[in-house]
Amino acid sequence: MRIAWILIIGLLPVKLLAQEPVDSTQPFVVPQPVSLKNTGQPFTIDDATLIYCLQETVMPSARLLQDYLQADDSRQRKVEAKQPSTNYISLQVDSTIVPQQEGYRLQIDKDHIELTGHDVAGVIHGIQTLRQLWITTLKKTLQVPGYTIADYPRFAYRGMALDVSRHMFSVDFIKKYIDLLSLYKFNTFHWHLTDDQGWRIEIKKYPRLQSVAAWRKQTLIGHKKETPHRFDGKRYGGYYTQEEIKEVIRYATARGITIIPEIEMPGHALAALAAYPELGCTGGPYATATFWGIFDDVYCAGNDSTFTFLQNVLDEVVELFPSRYIHIGGDECLKTKWQACPKCQQRIKALALKDEHELQSYFIQRIEKHLNSKGRAIIGWDEILEGGLAPNATVMSWRGEEGGLEAARQKHAVIMTPESHLYFDYYQSLHNDEPVAAGNYTPLSKVYSYQPAATLPDSLLPYIKGVEGQAWSEYYTSEDQAGYMIFPRALALAELAWTPAALRNYEQFIKRLNWQTVVLSRLKAPYYYLYNGVECNNIIAKNGSVELTLRTNHPYATIHYTTDNSTPDWQSNWYEAPVIMKKSGVLKAQVIEGRHNQPLGRMYQQVVTIHKAVGAQVTLKNQPLPRWNPGKEVLVNGIAGHHRYNDAQWLGFSGDNLEAVIDLGTSQAINTIGLNLLNYHWQRIWAPVVLNIEVSEDGEQYKKVYTQKNFPVNGINKIRTSVKGVKARYVKVTGVNKGIIPVGEYGAGGKALLMIDEIIVN
Repeated sequence: MRIAWILIIGLLPVKLLAQEPVDSTQPFVVPQPVSLKNTGQPFTIDDATLIYCLQETVMPSARLLQDYLQADDSRQRKVEAKQPSTNYISLQVDSTIVPQQEGYRLQIDKDHIELTGHDVAGVIHGIQTLRQLWITTLKKTLQVPGYTIADYPRFAYRGMALDVSRHMFSVDFIKKYIDLLSLYKFNTFHWHLTDDQGWRIEIKKYPRLQSVAAWRKQTLIGHKKETPHRFDGKRYGGYYTQEEIKEVIRYATARGITIIPEIEMPGHALAALAAYPELGCTGGPYATATFWGIFDDVYCAGNDSTFTFLQNVLDEVVELFPSRYIHIGGDECLKTKWQACPKCQQRIKALALKDEHELQSYFIQRIEKHLNSKGRAIIGWDEILEGGLAPNATVMSWRGEEGGLEAARQKHAVIMTPESHLYFDYYQSLHNDEPVAAGNYTPLSKVYSYQPAATLPDSLLPYIKGVEGQAWSEYYTSEDQAGYMIFPRALALAELAWTPAALRNYEQFIKRLNWQTVVLSRLKAPYYYLYNGVECNNIIAKNGSVELTLRTNHPYATIHYTTDNSTPDWQSNWYEAPVIMKKSGVLKAQVIEGRHNQPLGRMYQQVVTIHKAVGAQVTLKNQPLPRWNPGKEVLVNGIAGHHRYNDAQWLGFSGDNLEAVIDLGTSQAINTIGLNLLNYHWQRIWAPVVLNIEVSEDGEQYKKVYTQKNFPVNGINKIRTSVKGVKARYVKVTGVNKGIIPVGEYGAGGKALLMIDEIIVN
């Protein structure tokens, strides 16, 4: 699917929403303000409107407002230090009137607007609310609806990241990104500047970081799971000069955004090692990575020159970035090279460390001490917990919440960024036309539903400082694609980060979001508009039938569907209750906009296969990995999993064997048995060493009816076998896990993942 097409679709709401009923008591602001009251007195910003600002510290914000107004109507407003009698917008800081940090109060009536912030950040947030209000009025003149708004943030840290190592983005795009973050009241931009695939920051002391580490020979085409790997054969790279970085920091500061740089260590270091091979355990040669993943070659922890290099790099980083925090990564550092490295082993022995995990802790703590001496603090991914947490470190919890919860128990500051909910390189739709993405499925509704640290005791909640969304760029092949993947999911994150949990409501959010697409379109920001299509949010199999629950986000449209493989239109079945399918077929559903009978978004399609095991009882000997455990019932729900395995239809066993028993309820004749297995070695997914299928009438004595040891397909291996003449009540499927991934394979030394879906019995 072409992204350009998506952007054209993204412009449609301007026409459609102009005809929708408008709730004049609620502004279409994201995030939802804490408190608001409709005064019924809109203010029109005309040529004579002045900006009144008396405080010098607020003057940069006044100029920011001046720039925003000029951008929207090409007119220059004056900034005055003398208060006019009418027709003005006043800006001030007063922490007595607004006691909450970053909070603001906005009073709009027909004669003037008064904006008071607790601090300069609060003034900027108030300006962004004003900006949303005048854009969403959809009038030729800039009219601001009349409201009194009192507002302040739920979390102190509200961040969005952007990885520029895998794919680099222009300074203009970075500025636009920062402007959008400010518009939606984020206060932190996490800039991921170094990784295996490229070093993107100029370090004057080490020129080979610019001439070597910033470039890779070529780039992977398609998904890394697809083999054989294909490459584009084009040299790729670049870096931001220190002057460009200073300019971006100035731009961000004016918009209330703090930039936190990330310099990865001790892993994700191939690009740096390509430039300075003496920093690795083997001395190389190394090359900047051309594909995505985790690599064995990391910084040598036994080599003092490694620390000299990193400290010198960080000294230049600290000079550039005024942020209190410096992100040092710490994630996905494989230990295989350290285990074989004499220098690393000598370091472990000399320091009486237990193992390589404690060696990593030593590495992080040594870097932390250096940054602390510069008046800075570190943030690291939750792997920095392994081997012992550095004394003053803040933990960014990405592998779920457990790392963050443990850090909070140790009384360390935590930023929640679980990949299950806040990774925006995951698919946002299960439609087959979606551009290639990393994997998994994170729709808008899932982002919005996230409740940070919901299980943490109240006494430890103060250690949860905030949340952050991750924008990893392996599959962001253009700036338009980046926007398509990030927005509007970032808006859902903005609301959960800012608005009190009790005030959040997804249906109301969607109504406001539909108007926010007007804002995004006006700002020429690429985004994903198809969130208003059909979603299936529940599948239940029972008694040989499959029940599918559908929904749409659109507040003024209905779903129409068919089950006979025809294309639904406004005359097709109107969806009012879950669709129950008692025979095999294809469910197709389409959102239809009511007044104009126009289809919205893409058509939903789901193949349903009814067989003897649908809805049967399933018993598992071993439990799947939590991340790959949507429930054992998916093995017999009539729905086949997609090759992207992001549709909650696959069970995954990490290092453990598969043993599943299907109880058909009664002994009956069976003719065929089948199942689906995944085989993606580049995703650490391995088919079983051996697969066995057995049957039984009593659940005690089993007869083997099928064995397979070779699974040649890279992708879904569809196992189908004829067992005519067999009578059974129980079907047992066992698969021997590959166990530890062998040397020379991707992820060597880690546990293999065995993934299975839909056991079919006929």
